[in-house]
Amino acid sequence: MNITGKVNYKYVLLSVSAVLVLYGLTVEGRTSFRRRAQFVIPLTVKDTVPPGARNKPLTPVPVKPDTIKPTKTDSSLVKDSLVMKDSAFQKTDTFNLKVSKDSLDGPVEFVAEDSMVIDIPGDKIYIYNKGQVKYKDIMLDAQIIQLDQTTSMLTAYPTKDSTGKRLGVPAFKQGEEAFTADTIRYNFKTQKGLTVGTYTQQQEMFVYVNRSKRIAPDAFYGEGARFSSCNFDTPHFAFRAKKTKFISNKIAVTGPVRPEFEGVPIPIGLPFGLFPLKQGRRTGLLPPQPVVNEQLGLGLEGLGYYKTFGDHWDASIRTNIYSYGSWNLFLSPSYRKRYRYSGGINLSFMNNKVGFKDDPDYRPPSRNFSVQWSHTVDGKARPGTNFSASVNVATSLFNSFFPNNAVQNFNNQLNSSIAYQRTWAGKPYNLTVTANHNQNTNQRLYNITLPAVGFTVNTIYPFQKKEFAGTPKWYEKLGIAYNGTFNNQISFYDTAVNVRRLLDTLDWNATHSIPIQLSLPPLGPLQIGPSISYSETWRSRGYSREWDPNSKKVITSSAKGLYRDKRMSVGLNISTAIFGMLNFKRKSGIQAIRHVIRPTIGIGYAPNLNVNNWQKVQIDSAGNTLFFDTYSPFSGVEFIQPGGGSISFGIDNNLEMKTRSKTDTTEEGIKKVRLIDGFGFNGSYNLSVDSFQLSDFNFYLRSNLFDKISLTAGANISPYQQLANGRKISKYAWEGDKFRLGTFTNGFVSVNTNFRSKPKDEKKAKEREALEKERSYEGDERSREMNMIQSNPAEFADFNIPWSLNLSYALNLTRVPRSDFSGFTTMLTQSLNFNGDFNLTEKWKIQGSGTFDIQTRKLQYITTSISRDLHCWQLSINVTPVGPIRTFSITINPKSSLLRDLRINRSRFFYNNIPR
Repeated sequence: MNITGKVNYKYVLLSVSAVLVLYGLTVEGRTSFRRRAQFVIPLTVKDTVPPGARNKPLTPVPVKPDTIKPTKTDSSLVKDSLVMKDSAFQKTDTFNLKVSKDSLDGPVEFVAEDSMVIDIPGDKIYIYNKGQVKYKDIMLDAQIIQLDQTTSMLTAYPTKDSTGKRLGVPAFKQGEEAFTADTIRYNFKTQKGLTVGTYTQQQEMFVYVNRSKRIAPDAFYGEGARFSSCNFDTPHFAFRAKKTKFISNKIAVTGPVRPEFEGVPIPIGLPFGLFPLKQGRRTGLLPPQPVVNEQLGLGLEGLGYYKTFGDHWDASIRTNIYSYGSWNLFLSPSYRKRYRYSGGINLSFMNNKVGFKDDPDYRPPSRNFSVQWSHTVDGKARPGTNFSASVNVATSLFNSFFPNNAVQNFNNQLNSSIAYQRTWAGKPYNLTVTANHNQNTNQRLYNITLPAVGFTVNTIYPFQKKEFAGTPKWYEKLGIAYNGTFNNQISFYDTAVNVRRLLDTLDWNATHSIPIQLSLPPLGPLQIGPSISYSETWRSRGYSREWDPNSKKVITSSAKGLYRDKRMSVGLNISTAIFGMLNFKRKSGIQAIRHVIRPTIGIGYAPNLNVNNWQKVQIDSAGNTLFFDTYSPFSGVEFIQPGGGSISFGIDNNLEMKTRSKTDTTEEGIKKVRLIDGFGFNGSYNLSVDSFQLSDFNFYLRSNLFDKISLTAGANISPYQQLANGRKISKYAWEGDKFRLGTFTNGFVSVNTNFRSKPKDEKKAKEREALEKERSYEGDERSREMNMIQSNPAEFADFNIPWSLNLSYALNLTRVPRSDFSGFTTMLTQSLNFNGDFNLTEKWKIQGSGTFDIQTRKLQYITTSISRDLHCWQLSINVTPVGPIRTFSITINPKSSLLRDLRINRSRFFYNNIPR
């Protein structure tokens, strides 16, 4: 039986969704405390009359007159909407009382799966079976909930089934704070309470308290507390304290605290404990990591201090100290301003002393430093203006001595760039000012470009009308642009640095280029594009060569001045596209293969405006000569390119395949696969010379097969025959008894691929990817994270991926002229890089990475690691058996980032391959 009623209350009464005993019937519904509110409440009535009394008629109870007389001015009196035929049930609500001071200031909502019983004499409410109570931002779920309306005290506790399993463990939530407990007693008014067997999670920390007393919405005391990053009911390890004060999502302060493993207490402890319960920036000490190193001695690594300076600045200082006299210092300030800019600086200094004089690993004391700076600007901060910096400068031996990072030990190239870019809105101007640095640590050579200025004017159309009307004229598509650069460069060796030598190596150059182009309408299938360009290069240094018969070498000397290199060209390019399609059967998995051919041909004329800049020089005792450009420090050529006309040509191809899915017969089952992104060749033919008219052929290939294998290849082939000393003769390679396309001069091949199994848990993999995208590291935090991953890959093993493999192959082949110009030397380099891992079991993972030099058939370096998942802890063994620094380390540490510094480590380093 369902009853719907409408009741008007002026005082806090129950708009009943609960249990009301009336004539032997139990009424269930939804209840809430409200003040001066009007509700329409559905009531579900359950018949609880004993079977013997079911057929007896109900005797109505006569209605007594209302003892409180209404006033005439009370306009809120309305008739009850619950009107029945029997006049005995007709009633008018006449309550008009003042609100009590101790009443609640919000509604309390109840939900129960079983029933709710109202104890009217005791002024209590009982909720049974999966009950839920909501009050403002407070929500409580439990098997049994009791509410005392007089004291506003709420009590919740679970029950047990026949097997002894607990049902409906009380769960409390207020705002961001949530916990479960065996018993909860909470006062709505004072927001204080008592709990027994409380279990909660604060960020990465799981906390259990035997008894706790809540004294404020964000603070409570605890007796018998347990802290752990293990989420088991009986954790593998924990810290125990008798007395604790908690500040929600901030910190927990304890008295004497001691650790325990597998429930076994460790007989060591601390007089007090501070447990951070909130992630983020906090000033404090950075704990050290004890290490044992036979070459450096006993040491503490990572000891330091972290300090925040307001919301935008922070800094950390760390040091490594060793008993044999070595020490390192790292200062890393960082800054950030949301939606504006961010960056960081790393200043590193290493004082290295390896072993003693009689040791085979002994190295003389050395001091090395490194300066790193990164800065980025949000693109929306100042539209049209951008400033960025990526600085990495170090002494030549810094990377060699850097421990636990085989990749950095092999890195001998350092680069830096500081750039300012400016574009003008609505105008075609672009300005770029940069300062660049590159460094070869093996040669100890520094090259600094300061400044490097670039100014460009995008293509403008001077004859184009401001307002378009009809078809534009051909001359309206005439465009002109400007590109200008200026570079000032200094080169020096770190072994010989002084002001005089720096000024002597100072060189500058400037380039001006004015391209003019015309976009003509297509002529049928042909696209025609004429062009004109003029450029000048100004240099501050010129070169002269002279044969020295005594030393039998070419002596090169330089002189400063202003040297102009002028170039001009006029050209006409014609291109088109040819399509071919090979169709297969409709039911075939391969539907079609499409081949696109794009031939191009160009005719150009370029007068030689620099004939007088070439110098003919004898290069050997036999009297052979070469021509050298007085503006260039590079090697000479066999002949001068005179001005005149030329023809350029080329053919580009690509292949695509259309496949159909075997399971999906709709249009969505058809996919396009790019087999070859581009392959072809190009070259040119000089019309102004009587020999060597044909240039080298340049062949190339690009492909990304099935989005798995990336292939890039290129080669240069000379079409002429060569003598034994490598000099070309004016005779094509295919002339003679045997056909040959030409002589190979240089080429390269690069292949990259990666394979990985499907993750065990797709949801977990997606969460990990999303977390990696959301996480942004800046300054010292990002640098330390990347170094830690490279140094300790086993500590960051992903057991959700059963196996993965990354492979890359690189081949470079080039012919380099000998220093005495007697011929050419062929240089071939091949290397194979690999990086992979696989799970031996669900808990064991093996990882490895390295580089194999195919030419020398030797491993350049290899790093292997073994990881063991210990649930909340992790065991990792890292071994670098090959490399400049050979290392071995074993580490056991918690997975939690809060306790990452709580580790046990044993390391050993071997410095046999570091230069002395």
